[in-house]
Amino acid sequence: MESFLSSWGYLALVLFTIAEAACIPIPSEVTLGFAGYLASAHTGGGHHLNLVLVIILATLGELVGAYIAYAVGRTGGRALIERLGRLVLLTKSDLDRSERWFARRGETTVLIGRVLPVVRTFVSLPAGVAEMNPVRFGIFTLLGSAVWCTALAVTGYELGGKWHEITKGFNDAGYVLAGVIVIAIAAFILHRLAVLRRERASHGASGDA
Repeated sequence: MESFLSSWGYLALVLFTIAEAACIPIPSEVTLGFAGYLASAHTGGGHHLNLVLVIILATLGELVGAYIAYAVGRTGGRALIERLGRLVLLTKSDLDRSERWFARRGETTVLIGRVLPVVRTFVSLPAGVAEMNPVRFGIFTLLGSAVWCTALAVTGYELGGKWHEITKGFNDAGYVLAGVIVIAIAAFILHRLAVLRRERASHGASGDA
């Protein structure tokens, strides 16, 4: 990823941010932090980026990607999610709660969701399923994305030459975190399977009645 950013500069930045906001789990912390680093100094033959342009293009890329995910959710609608939901262990009750939540707190959810790691990658999809107003969705997505992109790009810029030194120090911690995540995912899957079994049993009992 860093090599692609060094070689292709703004184009790589836009492609990565669009993909990440369109529900492809690309770590924007690395994309934007490294882009900020590239803006801080000339680096061995690679692109020297402008910090302001990094922030603007990344924010616009996030907006485009978010609208792609929103459109998938809105055009596919609940019917598609219900058909595919079992693949990711979603239940009908989960969808009901999601729609009620976005009906009451859609704007706040999108705004805050755009500045939360992991959540930000997927928040646009349920917003589309819930048919949130597209203009309000765009406004709050733009605001949240601008805050996120600015914070990460400026951090990378301020770190400057220390970027690689600091990110290298995260390697061991990253392995530990990965182990914790695997355990958490396994526990989550077991819990969701139990929920799905209970919901199916409940629907079966209702059908028999």
